[in-house]
This record gives sequence, structure tokens and C-alpha cells, in this order.
Amino acid sequence: LLKLGGYGIIRVLPICPPPNTTLIYPFMMLALWGIIMTSLIGLRQPDLKALIAYSSVGHMGLVISATLIQTHWGLSGAMLLMIAHGLTSSALFCLANMNYERTHSRALLLLQGAQIIFPLMAAWWIIASLTNMALPPTINFMGELLILTTLMNWCPLTIIITAIGTTLTAAYTLYMLLCTQHGKLPHGLSLPPMMTREHLLLALHMIPLILITMKPNLLF
Repeated sequence: LLKLGGYGIIRVLPICPPPNTTLIYPFMMLALWGIIMTSLIGLRQPDLKALIAYSSVGHMGLVISATLIQTHWGLSGAMLLMIAHGLTSSALFCLANMNYERTHSRALLLLQGAQIIFPLMAAWWIIASLTNMALPPTINFMGELLILTTLMNWCPLTIIITAIGTTLTAAYTLYMLLCTQHGKLPHGLSLPPMMTREHLLLALHMIPLILITMKPNLLF
């Protein structure tokens, strides 16, 4: 729904009367402030699925701020980030659901040390987390770079808020990765192994991301 809302903003704003600067300011500040607030909530979130959901809301703050400026770079970055984060957040939700099916809990700390018994799942966690942090040269990084450049050209002071938001995004993503994959595995858990369909499901999320990263012209 978040991605569909961003797409609706992109389609509707060009046919609306051009907004003046005074009208843009409140929505722009709400979008940028929302990035920091959702990131701070994610840092203290014990629920795995809620943390991933707050991550999606934080990234959509960047999309909304870029679409409000109505420049070519901003719209291109918003489309790139929506497609990239749509695949990334979906992969993270799939991984969270795989944990839930085995532990029947969404608590972050219940499946500590999972990489010991699920090394391939740990590899999927690492790939999805790094793309969620917009690590170069992923398509998430390209989208965020275009958006940050657009925001800086619009107002140089936005670099402060976006820099804090990017740092907090990396912080809660690493927090999520460390809490689920590292540490001492709790005793008394009987965990079934990963199935082929689960690997296929995650591969169908990551292969398009890799293909788009290697050739972004597929989107443009």
C-alpha cells in the first residue's frame, strides 16, 4: 500500500495546479521528520515484523519528499526506491515469517544465533539487510542518491535530516541482523530445516534486484 500510495502521488501531482513553496513546506517537513521518528521507533522495537514495517514507512518519507519537489531526478529516484524497497521489504517480511513459523513468536531475541543452524538463511538475511541499508552498488543506493541530490538542490539544510535518517536506518538494520543471527541460541527449540520453496521465494526477490542493479535501463 505504501508503494501504491507513492505511485498515486507521482501520477496525481502533475495534473494538479502547481503548488507554491508555502504549500510544500508543511508536507515536506512531515515527510522528513517522519524518517527520523520511524527510525528511532525501529531502534527500540522488539517486534521483528513491526521493525520491518517502520523501515518501510521511513523509506517512504524519502519518496514523498522527492515527489513533492517535482523534478526529473526526484521522480526517477522515487520510482527506483519504491521498486527496490518493495522487493527488499518483501524479502525481509518473508524472512521474518520463516522465523515465525519455526518459533511461533515475532520477538527479535528468540532466534539468536540462527546462523549456526541456518547458514543459508543467514546469507539471505545479510543480502536483504545490506540492500535495505542502500549499500552501493545496489539499486536502493541509486534511488536514495538521486533523492538526496534532489533534496540538497532544493534546500541544503535537508542534508542534516537525511544524514541522520540514513545513519539511523543503518543502525536499526544492523541491530535487526545482529539480534536474529548472532548470539547464543536459546535452549529447548526444535527448529525444522529450511525448505527448497523458501530458498526459491527469496531468490525470486533478490534476482530482480541484482538484474536491475546491473542494468538500471530496464526501468528508465
